[in-house]
Amino acid sequence: MSEPVLEFRGVNTHYGPVHILKDVDIQIYPGEITSLLGGNASGKTTTLKTILGMVTPSSGSVVLDGEDISGMSTAEIVSRGISMVPENRRLFKRMTVKENLEIGAFLRPSSDDLDVDYDRIFELFPRVKERLSQKAGTLSGGEQQMVAVGRALMARPKILLMDEPSMGLAPVLVATNFEIIKQINEAGTTVFVVEQNANMALSIAHRGYVLQTGQIVLADTAENLLANPQMRQAYLGDVE
Repeated sequence: MSEPVLEFRGVNTHYGPVHILKDVDIQIYPGEITSLLGGNASGKTTTLKTILGMVTPSSGSVVLDGEDISGMSTAEIVSRGISMVPENRRLFKRMTVKENLEIGAFLRPSSDDLDVDYDRIFELFPRVKERLSQKAGTLSGGEQQMVAVGRALMARPKILLMDEPSMGLAPVLVATNFEIIKQINEAGTTVFVVEQNANMALSIAHRGYVLQTGQIVLADTAENLLANPQMRQAYLGDVE
């Protein structure tokens, strides 16, 4: 087994006196899709904010390629190869699709070979190419999701973070979206998916973690989690 590319080691976080993450251990291995599952107020968003340096652990550490990044700025962390597709896309709606994509490449040390990245995005999302000059705010929800993923890929991330990729999308688009996440991973990008839709997330993941009120309560391969009776009853809709 290779070393984790990103790791939480006993991470605790607080918002003032409120204890959010409690001794969280997570390992994300290179080349894999890792899913973090949990309901509202479980601590999923705080986990992402902690990776990106928006929240600093009160104890424990976040380690990227063997280096503790816990005290680094968000810009510094992003420049080291972490990019995120945020919940609800968060596009710049008055800017064109092309301008939104260009923002994704802003922190790259060089703007060389941008055409290679555009070609990759257009191959994944032919519709994005058709909409390049259109204002992002005029796109459908599914099209905005394509642009948000494309923008994150323009950074050539080592790790792609995805926050609730199924949110606000019609069921048929959710299935398509997760198939695209799988394709991105198969092309070599490590992916960390934070998601409430446990069935869909585990169907493409290699391993998964379940977060409940700030604590990891289950951690296993995706296959084992899908077969776990406790998991099936609590998160996968079984009522047996």
